[in-house]
Amino acid sequence: MIYEAWWTWFARTLILSNNGFMSNAESIYDLDFVNNHGETVKMADFAGRPVLVVNTASKCGFTPQYDGLQKLHEEFADQGLVVLGFPCDQFAHQEPGSDADIEQFCQINHGVTFPLSTKIDVNGKKTHPIFTFLKEHSSGLLGSSVKWNFTKFLVAPDGKTVKRYAPKTAPSAIAGDVQELLAQP
Repeated sequence: MIYEAWWTWFARTLILSNNGFMSNAESIYDLDFVNNHGETVKMADFAGRPVLVVNTASKCGFTPQYDGLQKLHEEFADQGLVVLGFPCDQFAHQEPGSDADIEQFCQINHGVTFPLSTKIDVNGKKTHPIFTFLKEHSSGLLGSSVKWNFTKFLVAPDGKTVKRYAPKTAPSAIAGDVQELLAQP
């Protein structure tokens, strides 16, 4: 009886932590997203490369991290790193603009040249499949849901191994992990 109660609790917790949806993707490279120009981008185009995925916002206390993300992009893109920004307005309405407004803000204020997606959800019933996958393959301090803007996910070249970083983790603090992934054969 105790075992059944535990199993029921565990199953409900697992389902709720993923908002009732499980990803059927075997790797992140099985997924795609729409960029901020309305074009579909296949993650398979990045197969074999490390990918840094970040949920972003323009009016957040962590917004200056765009500078650090751009620096990682500039420093490691030629070696294979892919940096992807996924604007999200789920936290205190800190990304209220249109896709064009977001792009303009990022370029003018932070010199961003790495790809941005259309605005997406990272939690709830409309969670983007990439974030469903990322949350299933990593967990945060307080469970799998994304707690705030600028949560970062570094995906290894195998497309399956994911390391998660808290919003307060500066992009520069991730550089060592990026270098380790780039050094792998």
